[in-house]
Amino acid sequence: MTNHPINGMTYLTRAAQLMVTPKLRIFVLVPLLINLVLFVAATSLLIQQFGVAMSWLLGSLPGWLDFLAWILWLIFAGLILIVYGYSFSMITNIIAAPFYGILAEKTEILVRGKGPAPESLGHMIPRTLGRELIKLWYFIVRGLAILILMLLLSFIPLVNVVAPVIGFLWGAWSMAIQYVDYPADNNQLTFSETRNRLWGHKYSSFSLGSLIMLGTMIPLANIFIMPIAVVGGTLFWIDELDSQAPGRVTRP
Repeated sequence: MTNHPINGMTYLTRAAQLMVTPKLRIFVLVPLLINLVLFVAATSLLIQQFGVAMSWLLGSLPGWLDFLAWILWLIFAGLILIVYGYSFSMITNIIAAPFYGILAEKTEILVRGKGPAPESLGHMIPRTLGRELIKLWYFIVRGLAILILMLLLSFIPLVNVVAPVIGFLWGAWSMAIQYVDYPADNNQLTFSETRNRLWGHKYSSFSLGSLIMLGTMIPLANIFIMPIAVVGGTLFWIDELDSQAPGRVTRP
């Protein structure tokens, strides 16, 4: 079943099962260690700054709007968690990109029996880091625009409930791009064409991206979700997005 909202859960479930197999386990270890170090740093910063940010927000609220304090607290907490999950994922992916590229390649070989054309580490590492910079620019430019929009909406009564929804949808789309791009890049597909193919399978893309986004927002879970997401994104690529995939949808 292709381009279906249930596919995101299916790919991640299959990925969690594949990730612990002997042929992939070794390629998961290094990214997990990187995630653990960054998790300690990012979560410590979040805990330290959350109280400060909430005190500032509620302290600047006029007395006659005190009845909105709990609503603003929930909205602001949601925004902070989205930014936390998004930032944690982006930073980790830049550092661990070469390892995730290898994990995607080994997953493709395990599932298909063959993978992309062989490539030396000396060529692969600069190529994957360069691709990460292209993605980072895409995410920063659009992410800043989304963040500004969310902040503006958060101060408009009633409309402010939409701000976290917009942020989450953007995060879900970003996660789909991020984790499908590893196998796409391994197979020499351009970044723009990768986005086009994902949009052609938007139901699968947003379901996969939404679950990954939720995982990055939950402390401890975000340590493990990223390697699972790489394997899940590779399964999505194999089943729906590759030019040889049986469920490939071609955009007009």
